[in-house]
Amino acid sequence: MKLIHSAFVIIVAAGALAAGPSTAQASPVQATKVTTKSAADRAEARLKADATLKKYDVSVAVDNGVATLKGTVATEAQKMRAARDVRVTGVTKVDNQITVDKSVAATTKDTLDKAADKTKAGADKAVDATKSGTEKAYDKTKDATKTAAEKTKDAAKTTGEKTKDAASTVGDKTKDAASKTGEVITDAWITTKVKADFVNEDTLKGSDINVDTNNHVVTLKGTVKSAAGRARALEIAKTTKGVNRVVDQLTVK
Repeated sequence: MKLIHSAFVIIVAAGALAAGPSTAQASPVQATKVTTKSAADRAEARLKADATLKKYDVSVAVDNGVATLKGTVATEAQKMRAARDVRVTGVTKVDNQITVDKSVAATTKDTLDKAADKTKAGADKAVDATKSGTEKAYDKTKDATKTAAEKTKDAAKTTGEKTKDAASTVGDKTKDAASKTGEVITDAWITTKVKADFVNEDTLKGSDINVDTNNHVVTLKGTVKSAAGRARALEIAKTTKGVNRVVDQLTVK
Protein backbone atom coordinates (compact mmCIF):
# COMPACT_ATOMS: atom_id res chain seq x y z
CA MET A 1 0.00 0.00 0.00
CA LYS A 2 2.84 2.41 0.78
CA LEU A 3 4.45 1.72 -2.62
CA ILE A 4 1.17 2.41 -4.46
CA HIS A 5 0.64 5.66 -2.54
CA SER A 6 4.15 6.90 -3.34
CA ALA A 7 3.72 6.15 -7.02
CA PHE A 8 0.46 8.12 -7.07
CA VAL A 9 2.18 11.15 -5.44
CA ILE A 10 4.97 11.06 -8.05
CA ILE A 11 2.52 10.91 -10.92
CA VAL A 12 0.50 13.85 -9.58
CA ALA A 13 3.64 15.99 -9.07
CA ALA A 14 4.84 15.24 -12.60
CA GLY A 15 1.48 16.30 -14.02
CA ALA A 16 1.59 19.55 -12.12
CA LEU A 17 5.05 20.36 -13.47
CA ALA A 18 3.97 19.55 -17.01
CA ALA A 19 0.92 21.83 -16.76
CA GLY A 20 3.12 24.87 -15.80
CA PRO A 21 1.86 28.10 -14.15
CA SER A 22 -1.91 28.53 -14.25
CA THR A 23 -1.80 32.36 -14.79
CA ALA A 24 -0.96 33.57 -18.35
CA GLN A 25 1.57 36.42 -18.64
CA ALA A 26 2.13 38.87 -21.55
CA SER A 27 5.17 38.11 -23.66
CA PRO A 28 7.96 40.69 -24.20
CA VAL A 29 6.78 41.08 -27.83
CA GLN A 30 3.25 41.99 -26.72
CA ALA A 31 4.58 44.50 -24.15
CA THR A 32 6.76 46.11 -26.86
CA LYS A 33 3.76 46.47 -29.18
CA VAL A 34 1.73 48.20 -26.46
CA THR A 35 4.59 50.62 -25.67
CA THR A 36 5.15 51.40 -29.38
CA LYS A 37 1.46 52.16 -29.94
CA SER A 38 1.33 54.47 -26.91
CA ALA A 39 4.41 56.36 -28.09
CA ALA A 40 2.95 56.70 -31.59
CA ASP A 41 -0.36 58.02 -30.20
CA ARG A 42 1.41 60.60 -28.03
CA ALA A 43 3.68 61.74 -30.87
CA GLU A 44 0.77 62.11 -33.28
CA ALA A 45 -1.27 64.04 -30.69
CA ARG A 46 1.56 66.53 -30.15
CA LEU A 47 1.92 67.09 -33.90
CA LYS A 48 -1.80 67.78 -34.28
CA ALA A 49 -1.76 70.19 -31.32
CA ASP A 50 1.10 72.25 -32.77
CA ALA A 51 -0.47 75.39 -34.29
CA THR A 52 2.50 75.97 -36.61
CA LEU A 53 2.21 72.51 -38.17
CA LYS A 54 -1.51 71.69 -38.22
CA LYS A 55 -2.04 73.23 -41.67
CA TYR A 56 0.64 70.96 -43.19
CA ASP A 57 0.44 67.25 -44.07
CA VAL A 58 2.88 65.73 -41.57
CA SER A 59 2.68 62.11 -40.31
CA VAL A 60 4.61 60.04 -37.76
CA ALA A 61 5.11 56.29 -37.32
CA VAL A 62 6.91 54.64 -34.36
CA ASP A 63 8.67 51.27 -34.61
CA ASN A 64 11.01 49.85 -31.95
CA GLY A 65 11.55 53.30 -30.45
CA VAL A 66 12.31 55.00 -33.82
CA ALA A 67 9.87 57.78 -34.82
CA THR A 68 9.78 58.31 -38.60
CA LEU A 69 8.48 61.68 -39.79
CA LYS A 70 7.14 62.23 -43.32
CA GLY A 71 5.40 65.07 -45.13
CA THR A 72 6.10 68.57 -46.42
CA VAL A 73 6.47 71.92 -44.62
CA ALA A 74 7.41 75.42 -45.74
CA THR A 75 10.49 76.10 -43.56
CA GLU A 76 13.44 74.34 -41.97
CA ALA A 77 12.30 75.66 -38.58
CA GLN A 78 8.98 73.83 -38.96
CA LYS A 79 10.83 70.63 -39.84
CA MET A 80 12.95 70.88 -36.68
CA ARG A 81 9.86 71.72 -34.61
CA ALA A 82 8.15 68.53 -35.78
CA ALA A 83 11.20 66.53 -34.69
CA ARG A 84 11.02 68.08 -31.21
CA ASP A 85 7.29 67.40 -30.94
CA VAL A 86 7.62 63.63 -31.45
CA ARG A 87 10.34 63.12 -28.83
CA VAL A 88 7.98 61.57 -26.29
CA THR A 89 8.40 58.74 -23.80
CA GLY A 90 9.08 55.55 -25.74
CA VAL A 91 10.87 57.31 -28.63
CA THR A 92 14.65 56.89 -28.56
CA LYS A 93 15.46 58.14 -32.08
CA VAL A 94 13.87 60.40 -34.71
CA ASP A 95 14.22 59.72 -38.45
CA ASN A 96 13.19 63.09 -39.94
CA GLN A 97 12.22 62.54 -43.61
CA ILE A 98 10.13 65.73 -43.89
CA THR A 99 10.62 67.76 -47.10
CA VAL A 100 11.05 71.55 -46.94
CA ASP A 101 9.22 73.28 -49.82
CA LYS A 102 8.42 76.99 -49.66
CA SER A 103 5.72 76.63 -52.30
CA VAL A 104 3.70 74.41 -49.93
CA ALA A 105 2.51 77.61 -48.29
CA ALA A 106 0.15 77.93 -51.26
CA THR A 107 -1.93 75.14 -49.75
CA THR A 108 -3.06 77.60 -47.08
CA LYS A 109 -4.62 79.85 -49.73
CA ASP A 110 -8.13 78.73 -48.83
CA THR A 111 -7.57 79.66 -45.19
CA LEU A 112 -6.18 83.04 -46.16
CA ASP A 113 -9.09 83.65 -48.55
CA LYS A 114 -11.59 82.96 -45.77
CA ALA A 115 -9.78 85.38 -43.47
CA ALA A 116 -9.70 87.99 -46.24
CA ASP A 117 -13.43 87.56 -46.83
CA LYS A 118 -14.17 88.15 -43.14
CA THR A 119 -11.98 91.25 -43.10
CA LYS A 120 -13.57 92.55 -46.30
CA ALA A 121 -17.08 92.06 -44.91
CA GLY A 122 -16.19 94.07 -41.79
CA ALA A 123 -14.51 96.77 -43.89
CA ASP A 124 -17.53 97.00 -46.20
CA LYS A 125 -19.82 97.64 -43.23
CA ALA A 126 -17.50 100.37 -41.98
CA VAL A 127 -17.36 101.91 -45.46
CA ASP A 128 -21.16 101.93 -45.77
CA ALA A 129 -21.59 103.58 -42.38
CA THR A 130 -18.91 106.17 -43.16
CA LYS A 131 -20.31 106.87 -46.61
CA SER A 132 -23.80 107.41 -45.25
CA GLY A 133 -22.57 109.79 -42.54
CA THR A 134 -20.39 111.71 -44.99
CA GLU A 135 -23.21 112.11 -47.50
CA LYS A 136 -25.60 113.42 -44.83
CA ALA A 137 -23.01 115.91 -43.57
CA TYR A 138 -22.31 117.02 -47.12
CA ASP A 139 -26.02 117.48 -47.88
CA LYS A 140 -26.52 119.57 -44.73
CA THR A 141 -23.51 121.73 -45.56
CA LYS A 142 -24.71 122.19 -49.13
CA ASP A 143 -28.24 123.14 -48.07
CA ALA A 144 -27.02 125.58 -45.43
CA THR A 145 -24.64 127.20 -47.90
CA LYS A 146 -27.32 127.50 -50.54
CA THR A 147 -29.73 129.14 -48.10
CA ALA A 148 -27.12 131.62 -46.88
CA ALA A 149 -26.13 132.47 -50.42
CA GLU A 150 -29.73 133.09 -51.46
CA LYS A 151 -30.39 135.37 -48.44
CA THR A 152 -27.30 137.48 -49.11
CA LYS A 153 -27.66 137.46 -52.89
CA ASP A 154 -29.48 140.82 -53.17
CA ALA A 155 -27.54 142.66 -50.45
CA ALA A 156 -24.06 141.33 -51.22
CA LYS A 157 -24.02 139.26 -54.36
CA THR A 158 -20.25 139.02 -54.51
CA THR A 159 -19.94 137.96 -50.88
CA GLY A 160 -22.67 135.41 -51.34
CA GLU A 161 -20.91 133.88 -54.33
CA LYS A 162 -17.61 133.63 -52.47
CA THR A 163 -19.33 131.96 -49.55
CA LYS A 164 -21.02 129.50 -51.87
CA ASP A 165 -17.77 128.70 -53.65
CA ALA A 166 -15.91 128.20 -50.36
CA ALA A 167 -18.60 125.89 -49.01
CA SER A 168 -18.63 123.93 -52.26
CA THR A 169 -14.85 123.47 -52.02
CA VAL A 170 -15.10 122.22 -48.45
CA GLY A 171 -17.85 119.82 -49.48
CA ASP A 172 -15.76 118.52 -52.40
CA LYS A 173 -12.73 117.94 -50.16
CA THR A 174 -14.85 116.03 -47.65
CA LYS A 175 -16.30 113.90 -50.43
CA ASP A 176 -12.86 113.25 -51.97
CA ALA A 177 -11.39 112.18 -48.62
CA ALA A 178 -14.09 109.57 -48.26
CA SER A 179 -13.93 108.35 -51.86
CA LYS A 180 -10.13 107.96 -52.10
CA THR A 181 -9.84 105.62 -49.11
CA GLY A 182 -13.41 104.35 -49.06
CA GLU A 183 -13.48 104.87 -45.30
CA VAL A 184 -12.63 107.34 -42.52
CA ILE A 185 -9.46 106.30 -40.71
CA THR A 186 -9.93 106.86 -36.97
CA ASP A 187 -8.15 105.45 -33.92
CA ALA A 188 -11.14 103.21 -33.24
CA TRP A 189 -11.13 101.93 -36.82
CA ILE A 190 -7.40 101.13 -36.61
CA THR A 191 -7.86 99.23 -33.32
CA THR A 192 -10.73 97.19 -34.76
CA LYS A 193 -8.81 96.40 -37.97
CA VAL A 194 -5.66 95.24 -36.15
CA LYS A 195 -7.65 93.03 -33.76
CA ALA A 196 -9.57 91.48 -36.66
CA ASP A 197 -6.32 90.64 -38.47
CA PHE A 198 -4.88 89.06 -35.28
CA VAL A 199 -7.84 86.67 -34.93
CA ASN A 200 -7.11 84.79 -38.16
CA GLU A 201 -3.31 84.59 -37.71
CA ASP A 202 -2.08 81.07 -36.87
CA THR A 203 1.16 82.28 -35.25
CA LEU A 204 -0.91 84.29 -32.74
CA LYS A 205 -3.18 81.46 -31.56
CA GLY A 206 -3.18 81.40 -27.75
CA SER A 207 -1.72 84.91 -27.49
CA ASP A 208 -3.17 87.61 -25.23
CA ILE A 209 -2.63 90.97 -26.95
CA ASN A 210 -4.15 94.33 -26.03
CA VAL A 211 -4.36 96.91 -28.86
CA ASP A 212 -4.56 100.60 -28.02
CA THR A 213 -4.51 103.43 -30.61
CA ASN A 214 -3.94 107.11 -29.85
CA ASN A 215 -3.39 109.70 -32.61
CA HIS A 216 -2.70 106.86 -35.07
CA VAL A 217 0.05 105.44 -32.80
CA VAL A 218 -0.64 101.76 -31.98
CA THR A 219 0.59 100.28 -28.69
CA LEU A 220 0.69 96.46 -28.37
CA LYS A 221 0.71 94.99 -24.84
CA GLY A 222 0.40 91.43 -23.55
CA THR A 223 1.97 88.04 -24.28
CA VAL A 224 2.69 85.92 -27.36
CA LYS A 225 3.86 82.31 -27.51
CA SER A 226 6.88 82.81 -29.77
CA ALA A 227 9.25 85.35 -31.26
CA ALA A 228 7.69 84.62 -34.63
CA GLY A 229 4.28 85.52 -33.23
CA ARG A 230 5.64 88.76 -31.84
CA ALA A 231 7.22 89.70 -35.17
CA ARG A 232 3.99 88.89 -37.02
CA ALA A 233 1.88 91.00 -34.63
CA LEU A 234 4.19 94.01 -35.14
CA GLU A 235 4.12 93.53 -38.92
CA ILE A 236 0.31 93.45 -39.03
CA ALA A 237 0.05 96.60 -36.91
CA LYS A 238 2.70 98.50 -38.91
CA THR A 239 1.12 97.68 -42.28
CA THR A 240 -2.42 98.64 -41.21
CA LYS A 241 -3.72 101.67 -43.09
CA GLY A 242 -3.47 104.92 -41.14
CA VAL A 243 -0.88 103.71 -38.57
CA ASN A 244 2.00 106.17 -38.10
CA ARG A 245 3.99 104.25 -35.50
CA VAL A 246 3.86 101.03 -33.43
CA VAL A 247 4.99 100.78 -29.77
CA ASP A 248 6.08 97.22 -28.89
CA GLN A 249 5.38 96.19 -25.28
CA LEU A 250 4.82 92.48 -26.01
CA THR A 251 6.35 89.67 -23.95
CA VAL A 252 7.21 86.20 -25.29
CA LYS A 253 5.99 83.42 -22.96
